[in-house]
Order: sequence, then C-alpha cells, then structure tokens
Amino acid sequence: MSDVAMLHPLVRRLTAPNASAYTFTGTQTYLVGHGEVAVIDPGPADGRHVAAILAATAGERVVAIVCTHTHRDHSPAAALLKVATGADIVGCAALVPAAGADGGVDAAYDLEYTPDRVLGDGDEVAGEGWTLRALATPGHTSNHLCYALPEAEALFSGDHVMGWSTSIVSPPDGDMGAYMASLERLVGRDEVVYWPGHGEPVDRPQRLVRGMLGHRKQREGQVLRRLRDAPATIAELVATMYAGLDESLRGAAARSVLAHLIDLERRGLVIGGETWARTG
Repeated sequence: MSDVAMLHPLVRRLTAPNASAYTFTGTQTYLVGHGEVAVIDPGPADGRHVAAILAATAGERVVAIVCTHTHRDHSPAAALLKVATGADIVGCAALVPAAGADGGVDAAYDLEYTPDRVLGDGDEVAGEGWTLRALATPGHTSNHLCYALPEAEALFSGDHVMGWSTSIVSPPDGDMGAYMASLERLVGRDEVVYWPGHGEPVDRPQRLVRGMLGHRKQREGQVLRRLRDAPATIAELVATMYAGLDESLRGAAARSVLAHLIDLERRGLVIGGETWARTG
C-alpha cells in the first residue's frame, strides 16, 4: 500500500502506483482534515490505491471526494470510493471530449465520471477545520479546477502547475490561450505552497508560475520566428524547437506545438492546416 506522508497538520498525501513518463512517480491523492475528511483526486481505478485510501482514513468519515479534472489517472477511483464510503463526488464538471482529444499522448478521459455536485469558480466544500475553495483553471483540460485551502495558505494545483514538468496542453479540449489566462490568474495570489497532482510540493509558487508563463511565451516566440523564415509542418517545428528530445516525448511536444498554433491562429498571427505560415 502507498505510504502516507504528512504535509501539513491538515493534509496527508498518498501516491497511486501508476508511475509513467506522463505521471512521474504517480498521481498524488490528498486527504484534507481529520475526522471529517475530503479526498482530492482519488486517482485511477486501482483497487490497491483505493484500499490504501480507506486504510489511511480508517475511523474517520470521508465527507467529500473532490476531483480537479477527469483524466483517467485522476478521477476514476471516485466511483469506487463513493461505493465504499457513501461520500458525494464534488468538484469539476463531467467532460465528454471530441474524438481524438487526448492526441494519443495524454491520459484518456474518464467518461464514467458523474459528480453529485459541480463546483463553480469560488464555490466551496468544507468540513471540520478546513475549507476548499474552487478556482477555475481551464487549459490542461476545459474542466480543470484548482482548490485553495485558506487554513494552510495552500493551493491544490492538480495538473495546472507542477514542479517536475510543464503541463500537457492537448487540443481540442486542451487550450493554450485558456491555459495562459489561468496561469495569469495565479499571479499575485497569496498561497505559499502548491500541492500538485504529480511530484513534490511547490515552494515559492509565484516564482514558478512566472517562469511557466515566460517559458510558454518563449515557445510561442520560437514558433513565430521559425514560421517567419518559411512555412513548416508541426513535425518540422518540433524538430527545430525540441532538438535532442527523447523520441517517446515527441508526441507530447507535437500536441503542445499544435496548441500554440491554434492560439496564434485565433489571434490572426498564423494560418495553417498541414503546413503553417505567418500571416504577415
């Protein structure tokens, strides 16, 4: 079973046994509170992980099963946990993506996810000594939510902000313009730590968010400079922008480049199809 790490007097963490190139050491499940507990991102439909959650909360009452988004490494265990505990599933809305939305590289969508209560921006779920406040952060997926925990000056950042890697933004559901706007929302907030869906806690999160914004803007600049020289396919752009990248990650890079291109096309800066070009 997963080891339980105490991150804060109000917060415990378990890691699902689903490590991969896209999930790092595995999906992080967070237990908020004591006695009355919220489970954030219960993870994949893996009986071992569900058993670990139940063991970690033995003698307590799970009052809410909270999901940041509905990729299949985050939300499927919600249904199993609801059967075991009777708790409501709350948080992000259900999502039925367009065909091929995962681009073959991102985790598949959980099409069975059925929330009992959908949280909008600013909505809350609370228990004894804790409050989770939803923050709409679309981009990685259109239904992505982060959750502020004011009592700990913390943010559960899901897959929106992670310290180990940038988030995959894979069209058509993933949207680079929305993702950048969601990052901008975090600038100036006062949380002192982020607890992400994958990887270790993020200290000095504002510094990381500013760096992520700068990194994405640099990638956008690379696209525009390459297309200024000559029209190019996505594969040609990836070869230029990601020289030396491991072959297994080129698919994810291509999805990110496509997300940038779609955003730039909306802004009237490029035009494309099989081949993309500058408009001016």
